[in-house]
Amino acid sequence: MAIFFNQATLSYNDTVTNSNIVTGEILDILSAAKTAVTETYTTGDTTTYVISIVNSGTTAATGVTVTDDLGAYTFGAAQVTPLDYVDGSVRYFVNGVLQPAPAVTAGPPLVISGLTVPAGGNVIVVYEATANTFAPLGDGASITNTAVITGTGITNPVTVQETITADSTARLTITKALSPETVTENGELTYTFTIQNYGSTPIVATDNATVTDTFNPILDPIAVTFNGAAWTEGVNYTYDEATGEFATIPSQITVPAATYTQDPTTGEWLVQPGSVVLRVTGTV
Repeated sequence: MAIFFNQATLSYNDTVTNSNIVTGEILDILSAAKTAVTETYTTGDTTTYVISIVNSGTTAATGVTVTDDLGAYTFGAAQVTPLDYVDGSVRYFVNGVLQPAPAVTAGPPLVISGLTVPAGGNVIVVYEATANTFAPLGDGASITNTAVITGTGITNPVTVQETITADSTARLTITKALSPETVTENGELTYTFTIQNYGSTPIVATDNATVTDTFNPILDPIAVTFNGAAWTEGVNYTYDEATGEFATIPSQITVPAATYTQDPTTGEWLVQPGSVVLRVTGTV
């Protein structure tokens, strides 16, 4: 809605008289909303955005353009953009019917142009964006991206926003290494399990994280350490010498959360995963 004011001036015989001020308003014919299909992200995740545009007027809105800033924010004296448009992902529906792909400039900003919103109808624009290394990480981090809708006959640009938050859950990976890779009969070898947490939430005892493995060839006897501290069979782990089946007891493995820092020069976010090491040494 836009409010306008107007006043007339009457001049005669070197006299000037002003009229009263009249007030009017122009009602916006377009309204819009923007939603993200998924509300959380981490680096590399792809989010689907949906923009819905409704035309309540009696005339079609033509030449409509959607300009999305892809979450751009100021860092130092520069501006960084945490989202990358996924090439070819735009889908354009008019009254629920898929249309030919509109013109797209990947940006940033992302520009989708050449849309028409029919009178009394609606348009839905769907597209995908991937969180890059400029996407903020850690507790409370978020990306707010803003889209501005303009077009022929649209007096006031329509602005819509959507905010997604950084995933706060634990995200674990495990890698296994063997040393030495060649061993003689009755020789000793070591399996090293490295568990890393890329999430902002630690794994604690009540999460009941466990590692299981079946050693082939069977190891007997074995010695187990966790972060360098000796573990005890029956207390920290179980092992079957007949089958080679190994399992840590629930609640014994804990993994710290990752730490996140933003490079003071580039603005990129760096991840230092929380890490623990489980070692099993045994005789073949």
